[in-house]
Amino acid sequence: MSHRFIPNTDADRAAMLQTIGVASVKELFADVPQDALYPEIRLPRAIAELDLMRELHALSARNASVDARACFLGAGAYHHFIPATIPHLVFRTEFYTAYTPYQAEISQGTLQTIFEYQSLICALTGMDVANASHYDGATAAAEATILALNQLPGRNKILVCPTLHPEYRATIRTYLAGHDVQIIGDEDPRATFEQMVDQHLDDQTACVIVANPDFLGRVRDLKPYADRVHEKGALFVVSAYPISLGLYQAPGKYGADIVIGEGQSLGNPLAFGGPYLGIFATREKFLRRMAGRLVGQATDTKGRRGFTLTLQAREQHIRREKATSNICTNQALCALAACVYLSTLGKSGLRQVAELCYHKAHYAARKINHLVGYRVDLKQEFFNEFVVECPRPVAEINAALRERGIIGGYDLSHDYPHLGNAMLVAVTEMNTKEQIDALVDVLNQVKTQKEKGKTQRGKGKT
Repeated sequence: MSHRFIPNTDADRAAMLQTIGVASVKELFADVPQDALYPEIRLPRAIAELDLMRELHALSARNASVDARACFLGAGAYHHFIPATIPHLVFRTEFYTAYTPYQAEISQGTLQTIFEYQSLICALTGMDVANASHYDGATAAAEATILALNQLPGRNKILVCPTLHPEYRATIRTYLAGHDVQIIGDEDPRATFEQMVDQHLDDQTACVIVANPDFLGRVRDLKPYADRVHEKGALFVVSAYPISLGLYQAPGKYGADIVIGEGQSLGNPLAFGGPYLGIFATREKFLRRMAGRLVGQATDTKGRRGFTLTLQAREQHIRREKATSNICTNQALCALAACVYLSTLGKSGLRQVAELCYHKAHYAARKINHLVGYRVDLKQEFFNEFVVECPRPVAEINAALRERGIIGGYDLSHDYPHLGNAMLVAVTEMNTKEQIDALVDVLNQVKTQKEKGKTQRGKGKT
């Protein structure tokens, strides 16, 4: 057994300094700039707990909470209703404080919840097996490319849809930075998925990864592309928005080999960006190359059902030199929330949520498209997000919306500058008709104010 050395006497500290080859603590920190070495910490005076709570609540009230404001911001993280069953179960101490379930005999509850989560994700995506989850959708996307490269040695090309989430694309590039791999598709934001496949799909392609709906909210029929990818012997990877699968066909039904996605929308709060839940599901034939935890069901010597971590030789904590990934953990608490969410809603409940998102989004899109100066492509199929072409910079419009208690959409100029003044608007079941109408009214006012300003400046010149 190893022991951690904690120098708690002068003799201990002297021995430690001698071991590392310095004469004093001051010499140990010689490379730290003097102005940063001993910064003055000015703590506020001590106050009573009651006063402290008032101050903390006042600080938290400065946040633009989605509970207090109408929110039309999505772009990968969404404001959905979280049933009361989720916090009631997830925050039970036996789940909330659980550690990695290495010892199956004392971890049956945690293992069963993970097994049920895996089963639900398989049913949702139309795949054969699912793991216990990755950190988020971006890492799941990167792990999908690693699986493809390991499954198809000798191939060194990855095709990435230009409208895959920008953070997913960045994470893929980070993961593959040390590999001799050519990543094609996201260099030119003007390029389309169709152009990428037509120009670059060949016998060197390991996988093609595409989002459906994509980052701009558009939904495609991907079956023809799945067939083309398979004809070249490559893997077809689909990034799916899990709520949309309550309404649209599961990716496994139209040819996906791997389905990944962000599971935050399944009962997990926005939580300032995390922790989130990376969904990863695939075909059974790729099971041994799938990263992450996998819980299996078996029977003991008395025929009783039990659960255990299975196929552990895939992971580095057993055979590190043969590992295909550095993922060795999972978001079990977030996966549990997703499991409870899907179990609570069931098939019909999930479909109802998806239908509400779909119809409310299309109502909002039609209303906005009727405004002078704004345009939405209503001919393009979309689920709950759509692009709005705006008459002014999105930053200005969002500032006007914030003043009226509305959180506006995502400014696409950061990632797709060729779209001009374009806003990605997300609508979920949490948005009421009154909120949508208020959004439309403010957008119209912003346009009207601009026109008034032009008229007044014109009169001044005259």
